[in-house]
Amino acid sequence: MVIDIWKKIENKQFASIYLLYGKETFLINETQQKIVGHAVSEEEMDFNFSSYDLEETPVETAIEDAETFPFMGERRVVVLHNPVFLTAEKTKEKVEHNIKKFEQYLSSPAPYTILIISAPYEKLDERKKITKSLKKDAEVLEAKKLNEKELKTWVRERCAANMVQIDEVAIDLLVALAGTNLMMLTKEIDKLSLYASDTNRIDEAVVEALTARSLEQNIFALVEKVVQRKTEEALRIYYDLLKQNEEPIKILAVLSGQFRLIYQVKELARRGYGQQKIAGFLRVHPFRVKLAAGQAKHFSDEQLSVIIELLAQGDFEMKTGRQKKEMIIELFLFKLHGQSLSNAR
Repeated sequence: MVIDIWKKIENKQFASIYLLYGKETFLINETQQKIVGHAVSEEEMDFNFSSYDLEETPVETAIEDAETFPFMGERRVVVLHNPVFLTAEKTKEKVEHNIKKFEQYLSSPAPYTILIISAPYEKLDERKKITKSLKKDAEVLEAKKLNEKELKTWVRERCAANMVQIDEVAIDLLVALAGTNLMMLTKEIDKLSLYASDTNRIDEAVVEALTARSLEQNIFALVEKVVQRKTEEALRIYYDLLKQNEEPIKILAVLSGQFRLIYQVKELARRGYGQQKIAGFLRVHPFRVKLAAGQAKHFSDEQLSVIIELLAQGDFEMKTGRQKKEMIIELFLFKLHGQSLSNAR
């Protein structure tokens, strides 16, 4: 897990080679920054840090740099970006790489150099010898979406790095309000930490008062208000979104997406799928599945079918200009309130 790798880095227990790959680029960048920050001082950066884009530079050039003794310091850090030769992608490469030279380095890396391979690809080509060598010789971080447990640990660690503690219920609320995007969560945690610097504690009330909501999270909150039969509060959220210049057609699209997710989660759960499996099948974050599963309990299949039909009808009316856009969603919310009052099956 990424947290375990970070702890080793913070304790200066460095690997000679790091392979960072995956689509969660925030984790790749954060890990790279941690390695550089703990391995090389600011004064040494000009002499002992190098970065190469392998779409522009042959890998052997970077390897020659990695084999050069550090100057005025114990270590040097060399970062290799975009090693497309590790994937099955067919590209018109601008440069030719001496992969043999790279393989030789992997088998006997320089003891004074930390080599970081930063590969922002979902998958690597496991059939290639160089990929197999890297996975065997390097400290490997697969940068993928964190599951719920990992995400909570990450939030705790991020707060601890800011010298504050966060309550467990506050973590749940923070993720529910801000979403699971790590960059957005980092901004919110840094803001909350600054506010809580006097008490060194972030509680539920602070999160509720200060966390910025994404459009998706506002829509989730809006649906939650209807589930709780608080239509006036749901309308207030909607009017606030309009004041923030959110387009009604965009609000309707996100609403439709939320109810499709609720319907899909309900159906897949009935078929015996667990939440992690549903998340993988639908390609959404497990935490979103957990929240949707909670909302699904308040709607029967018939209710959800009617709601999805109402949303489709609203989309048609909005696009054909048959009714004022803002009014279409207002009417939908009143009808939705009526749907949520019946007992779910």
